[in-house]
Amino acid sequence: MSTVSAKKNEVARQWFIVDASGVVLGRLAAKVASVLKGKHKTVYTPHVDTGDFVVVINAERVRLTGRKLENKQYIHHSGYPGGLKSITAEKLLMTRPEEVIKTAVKGMLPKNPMGRDMILKMKIYSGPEHPHAAQKPQALKIEG
Repeated sequence: MSTVSAKKNEVARQWFIVDASGVVLGRLAAKVASVLKGKHKTVYTPHVDTGDFVVVINAERVRLTGRKLENKQYIHHSGYPGGLKSITAEKLLMTRPEEVIKTAVKGMLPKNPMGRDMILKMKIYSGPEHPHAAQKPQALKIEG
């Protein structure tokens, strides 16, 4: 018996669609990150991107538990003195709901060039419409 290692050009990619309505953000991000990495496949190889494409719809209707809407802060720094910027999850969810999901998923991917390629396979839309019908995405069910 021998272990088969996946090759980058031999990986068959599928498309999945996830409806984020009423799903807890962390559960959604964990499942999407797992599919982007390819951990659901039998040919998963840690050093090769074996993941699939994921389309997330209804990003504006994702759920945060507890008091995270008021208390959770998204922080970034401009690089200049006094350049610390922060925004609450509630405001970010109202203005740019795609960013909330993207940040959560990005934190669960590898922090290297392969991880930066994986995040590009995720497409997020705040409403129910998306332009990827031609790829015939399969529904991906997330509990919770």
